[in-house]
Amino acid sequence: MEYFLHILIIAGIYIILTLSLNLIVGYTGLPALGHAAFSCVGAYTSSLLALNFGISPWFGLLIGAGVAVLFGIAIGYPSLRLKGDYLALATFGFGVIVYSVAKNWVSLTRGPMGLPGIPRFSIFGFSLDPLWSYLLLVTVFVLLTIFVLRRVVGSPFGRVLRSIREDEIASEALGKDTAKYKLIVFMLGAFFAGIAGSLYAHYITFIDPSSFTVMESITILLMVIFGGMGNILGSVIGATVLVVFPELLRFLGMPSSIEAPARQMIYGLLLVILMIKRPQGLLGRYRFR
Repeated sequence: MEYFLHILIIAGIYIILTLSLNLIVGYTGLPALGHAAFSCVGAYTSSLLALNFGISPWFGLLIGAGVAVLFGIAIGYPSLRLKGDYLALATFGFGVIVYSVAKNWVSLTRGPMGLPGIPRFSIFGFSLDPLWSYLLLVTVFVLLTIFVLRRVVGSPFGRVLRSIREDEIASEALGKDTAKYKLIVFMLGAFFAGIAGSLYAHYITFIDPSSFTVMESITILLMVIFGGMGNILGSVIGATVLVVFPELLRFLGMPSSIEAPARQMIYGLLLVILMIKRPQGLLGRYRFR
């Protein structure tokens, strides 16, 4: 039962990451490949504040999300003039830079040794150690993320985002400041990714740079594409399936020496089949471009 709850908690954290990236990639059409960097910033900020200054994880979560927003501005503003492959490369490079800093700034992050002993969230002095209680916490943040993003994409602001995706020049011709909208989207995506990173850090109670590699960003992007770009429910399904399904493959009874490679092969095969048969994803409205 605890293993099942653990998988649901991880799935909930990935749902937040996928939803936040879908806002950038799916609704606005900006090819971002460094989303894990924002969760890395949120995780390390919240963890270091708790470990070094005794700041409550609740405040650390908000501060970590705020610092992630600053990084969103840092990558979003210079990238406003970039489009397509060039923007993808810029965000990819940003992810590499953040990972390298986390790995090599040993005096601050302890580098590959990681940060152990990160405290859990607590309410009125009671630590959320039982897995069911932490699952409730993650569920609340998932519902809050869905609520906020639904309001965003269903508003006039969201309609401008979709117009940027379809034809940015036409949006500018209608008098829309597309640069401002794209910058705000990066900030929103970074904010929720920072929250997800903080939730992950205070749940696992140990983080190191290996949890925030560029491949982690690609995994989150795959979840967006799998579930469907430009669809909130698709992001929820995509993240849940791609977190839970590989774990189900553990129970096939294969020898341990081939279990992990076989899981990855089956996992990759299913993704390839989906991309061939339904390139817009399960519930998507758009194709990745």
